[in-house]
Amino acid sequence: MALYIIIFLLVFTVFVMNMPVFGSLPKGERLKKLYQLSIYRDGALQNNSFTPMQPEGVSLLTIINKYFFGKHPNKIPNKELTFTKPDLNSKPKNSEPEIIWFGHSSYLIKINEKRILVDLIFSTTPSPFSFIGSKAFPGTNFVKAEEFLNIDVLVITHDHYDHLDYQTILKIAPQVKSVVTSLGVGAHLEKWGIEANKIHELCWEQSVSLYNDLKLTAVSARHFTGRKFKRNQTLWSAFVLDLPNYRLFLGGDSGYDTHFKQIGEKYGPFDIALLECGQYNELWPYIHMYPEQTVQAAIDLNTKVLMPVHWGKFSLSMHPWNEPIERATAEAEKKNLRITTPKLGETVSLNENLPVQKWWLD
Repeated sequence: MALYIIIFLLVFTVFVMNMPVFGSLPKGERLKKLYQLSIYRDGALQNNSFTPMQPEGVSLLTIINKYFFGKHPNKIPNKELTFTKPDLNSKPKNSEPEIIWFGHSSYLIKINEKRILVDLIFSTTPSPFSFIGSKAFPGTNFVKAEEFLNIDVLVITHDHYDHLDYQTILKIAPQVKSVVTSLGVGAHLEKWGIEANKIHELCWEQSVSLYNDLKLTAVSARHFTGRKFKRNQTLWSAFVLDLPNYRLFLGGDSGYDTHFKQIGEKYGPFDIALLECGQYNELWPYIHMYPEQTVQAAIDLNTKVLMPVHWGKFSLSMHPWNEPIERATAEAEKKNLRITTPKLGETVSLNENLPVQKWWLD
């Protein structure tokens, strides 16, 4: 009997781990390209700086215990969050870029006739299964993936579930003309039915030009990847977005390091930098930034405006849900850095509307 149970569990595990939601690891020519990168060592991609997943002396058991039993009572908002229902498919009112943030790291950039969607997740949980993980905050599911039409470029910084959502991809893929992502991530996308000729995979310092007036350059970040158990088989990146008369920094996920200064010196100044500002903790200080580091990263990048993201929809750490933006705005004021804090769904216009209302206090 015990043998039958073991066989059943093995078969069940193999079945589950091969479900489409987990994507596919790179193979063939894609894998060869990854092997050729200077940061590929010891069977995995590496950060430029030594980046342990947790500090020395901290065990995985300690992290799990604190995650489940050390959460702050204000980890989830106690009422529906304020949002503005956006006009997703209209053209910008003027010639400057418009940005609409949907919570966490998902946002839409409009510029002239072009529409760029970044790190999409419109599911209720950032996990492979809807019954596992943190649920979206009340009021944050005000936009559905089916509402987006004619997306010129889908940008995916890396393959974590809170940035690359399988269910959202299936719904939105028919509306997407091109995908720009980090090297290796295309293996997931092709498994999910996106045509290979739509996908542009970049390693750090590589660029792709699209539609004659839009260029994306992948640049380094300090993070990790993986949808199953084996980490760092696909690359993680931030992106420099060059538009007519504007330059934006699309940050993805990253711990703080010297790369922000290097990117600022090489590609700056930026008109706006969208940088992660949440899901940090002392138990994983190298792969996510504290809010004060987010402000310093913006200064390093030499950006005119900071727009904090990676907060406001899910609770993937133990801090209060609104602590990231509270700390970031306080630090930006101290450092005399311009910061914009739009409500969910509110349109940011670089020259005309940079919201600063502290709506999370309402």
